[in-house]
Amino acid sequence: MHIVLFIVLLVVTVLAGSAIADRLRLPAPMVLIVIGVIASYLPFVPAVRLTPELVLLGLLPPLLYSSALKTSLVDIRANLRTVAMLSIALVVVTTVTVGATVHLLMPDVPWPVALAVGAVVAPPDAVSASAVARRIGLPRQIVTVLEGESLLNDATALVALRAAVAAIAGTVAVGSIGLDFLIAAGGGVIVGLAVAFAVLTVRRWVHDPAVDTGISFVVPFAAYLLGEELHASGVIAVVVAGLLIGHKAPLVQTSTSRLTENATWTSIAFLLEHAVFLLIGLQFSQIIAGVSHSLSWGFVLGVCAATLAVVILTRLAWMCASRLVMTLWVPADRRPPWPNVVVTGWAGMRGVVTIAAVFVIPASVPHHDVLVLIALVAVLGTLYLQGLTLPWLTRVLRVVPNDPAADALARATLLQKAADAGSTVLASCEEQDDPAVVQMIRDRQDQRTFAAWERLSTQVGQESPSDAFTRIRSRMLAAERARVLEIRSKGKVPSHVVREVLGMLDFEESLLDSGAEAREDIVATGSGEGGWCEDLQRYPAVGTPEPERAFCRRCREEGTTTVALRQCLECGEVGCCDSSPGQHATAHFHDTSHPVMQSAEPGETWRWCYVHQATA
Repeated sequence: MHIVLFIVLLVVTVLAGSAIADRLRLPAPMVLIVIGVIASYLPFVPAVRLTPELVLLGLLPPLLYSSALKTSLVDIRANLRTVAMLSIALVVVTTVTVGATVHLLMPDVPWPVALAVGAVVAPPDAVSASAVARRIGLPRQIVTVLEGESLLNDATALVALRAAVAAIAGTVAVGSIGLDFLIAAGGGVIVGLAVAFAVLTVRRWVHDPAVDTGISFVVPFAAYLLGEELHASGVIAVVVAGLLIGHKAPLVQTSTSRLTENATWTSIAFLLEHAVFLLIGLQFSQIIAGVSHSLSWGFVLGVCAATLAVVILTRLAWMCASRLVMTLWVPADRRPPWPNVVVTGWAGMRGVVTIAAVFVIPASVPHHDVLVLIALVAVLGTLYLQGLTLPWLTRVLRVVPNDPAADALARATLLQKAADAGSTVLASCEEQDDPAVVQMIRDRQDQRTFAAWERLSTQVGQESPSDAFTRIRSRMLAAERARVLEIRSKGKVPSHVVREVLGMLDFEESLLDSGAEAREDIVATGSGEGGWCEDLQRYPAVGTPEPERAFCRRCREEGTTTVALRQCLECGEVGCCDSSPGQHATAHFHDTSHPVMQSAEPGETWRWCYVHQATA
């Protein structure tokens, strides 16, 4: 009963702390740690100890698996060199530099113990870095690198820690640590591949979303336990399995299963990620009380501060050195900008793995209490010093976030290409199927595609057709739901029928276009990620038409309404977009075969090629 009550209170505190952080516009981990520190000194709060078993087996596998499912394997491959340099090489370098610092300041701490401390504080935390990075709008490449790094650096650090602890116990020589590391890492990859293959094979025959989601609960723990049982890295096994299963999910899972699994793991990850930071804070009073008085507090704090400085400076120096080395073989246009390098180097906040891993070090080693405090200072110091100053540093260095207009352009282009593929299939159905049904499907497809283009082209404050559709349909759905609930209260319709109808209404509401909100963030630029073709190369962007020409002539003649304007780059004709009733820009292409149209809206210079279905 006491355990259940504690878990309930823990969850309630996490939810309340997250809400407070949102109101204060602060990352939730920072607020939850403060709440935990305060609570650790309250007499009615029970003592909580984060044991290695609880974190490494109970919390870390599902957290890593959830992150791996959502991480793009394509993005990891695109940034593989950087991710590997940070998650493997930098962790090893940090382990050595911190170990040397601890051994230098405290000579009676043996080298294996000092290296174990280095491995403990080496891996940055995914949750804290991502929470800050996403809130302040860091460029997507930086976020991708941080998330990819955090998936693998825990594995590197824990394998190094396990080897160091074995050296402490005398079961392995210090010189063979590197070989032990390679065996554990390679074994983890093999186990992860095997688990992923088994799960993907089973999922091809499973179509029940409940069963499919249930399988996903087993995967992280099965991969971790199997890896550890075979003396490989369970953490690497979980990460590899999660990356492959997430990458192959669209091929082996039904759409309902993917939606169910995504919603379930989003909730699980949210609670676990935030709970661990509250638990870190709850360790504070015990760790402080555990520091013995054999060393002066001044000396202890000096060691902790020196270790924290080495942790931060090692990462910064590594990032800067890596950028300098790139000048030897990487072309200038492919090197990351210096501001991005510095920001990535500063975003090295530590988290729960550091606190949990420090308790893996045997309590019998010299100055164990000080080593635990070093880990705590590394977590709190990096989280607050770096986390709170990262937004300021981003502004000072003028790190430019991703332009929402480029995302909107890429989204619209991708939907257009998908629609073209669907239209090919639809055209083959026209002869066999009811023309009215085919036309209804084509209209719905056009509505979806037009809505994506409207996000890019309609000015803020101007209601587009898809905005109007969303507004009107939302009011209709509210009335429909109210009527269904009224009928339900009379008890004359079977409850399962009522649930089914309410589910249909909820699903339709979730699909309504959110372009009006997304458009508020769009500052149109000339950049895009849609594609490239020879026609776009032949027709460079031009200026916006003069005010006296900024209208659709045929719309005026026909008396129809223009949503957004397009300008032909061959003859200068201005026409309305496909969201307009007349669709005169497209009609101009069909009449003249002039291939490229440019947006004629103020401040927009993106272009669209009708021939190759590409943007620039």
